[in-house]
Amino acid sequence: MRLTVLGCAGSFPGPESPCSAYLVEADGFRLLVDFGSGSLSSLQRYAGLHAPDAILLTHLHCDHVLDAVTYVVVRRYAPEGPYPALPVYAPAGAPDRLSAAYGDDGTVDDVYQFYALQPGTFPIGPFTVTVDRVNHPVETYGVRLEHGGRSLCYSSDTAECDALLRLAQSADVFLCEASYLDGVDNPPDLHLTGREAGEIATKAAVGRLLLTHLVAAWGSEAHTLESAAAAYSGPLEVVRAGASYDI
Repeated sequence: MRLTVLGCAGSFPGPESPCSAYLVEADGFRLLVDFGSGSLSSLQRYAGLHAPDAILLTHLHCDHVLDAVTYVVVRRYAPEGPYPALPVYAPAGAPDRLSAAYGDDGTVDDVYQFYALQPGTFPIGPFTVTVDRVNHPVETYGVRLEHGGRSLCYSSDTAECDALLRLAQSADVFLCEASYLDGVDNPPDLHLTGREAGEIATKAAVGRLLLTHLVAAWGSEAHTLESAAAAYSGPLEVVRAGASYDI
C-alpha cells in the first residue's frame, strides 16, 4: 500500500495545507479517505483529477467532506462527461448532506453511489476495510485498511475510546489525529492530544505513528511532537500535504 497525504489541517484549512484527505493505493486501485475543504486542489497536484476509484468519508463534518460537494461539478459537467457514479462509503446521512450543500434542489445520486457505513469488515477494491464508531459528536468511523499482509489505521476525528485501540492493534502505520495541546482544558469527547495519540500507539503496539489534523492556529507542532514522543518510542512524525509513505 501507498499513502499520499492530500490534506492534513485540522478543523479548517491551515496556511500550509487543506483539510483532511488521504489517498491510499494498492494494485492500481486508489481509495480516497475523506475529502476535506481545499483538498480537491491537492488531488490534482499529487494524483490527478479523476484518480479516485472509490471514496470513504469517515464523518460528515465540513473539514472531512466539503470537497466531495465541489467534485460533483467535475464528474457531472466535464466536456467528456458525465462520468459513471463513483462508489462512496459514508455515514447514512451523506446523500442528503452532500445534496443540501450542493444546493440545486436535486440529489447527487447521479455522481455518487452511496453505501452506508456500519461497524464491520468489508472489501473496497483490493483492500480489506474495517470500520468502527469512535468518540466524536457526530457519527464517525475510525478505519483500518489491510492489503498484502500490511495494515494502516486512521483515527479520523476522535477522543480516546476502546474502538480506536482495537482498530490500531499491531497496525504497521497509525495515522492519528492530534488536534489539541496537552495541559490545556480542552473540550471533552472531541479530539486527541499528542500525548493521547502516543499512548494509544504504545498500547496498540503500532509500527509507526503519523500525526495529523493538527490545528496550527490553536497550538504548537513542536509541543505536540514532544508530547507524543514522551508516550511513544517508535518512529514518529507530523505529516505534510504532499507527503507519501509506503506501508
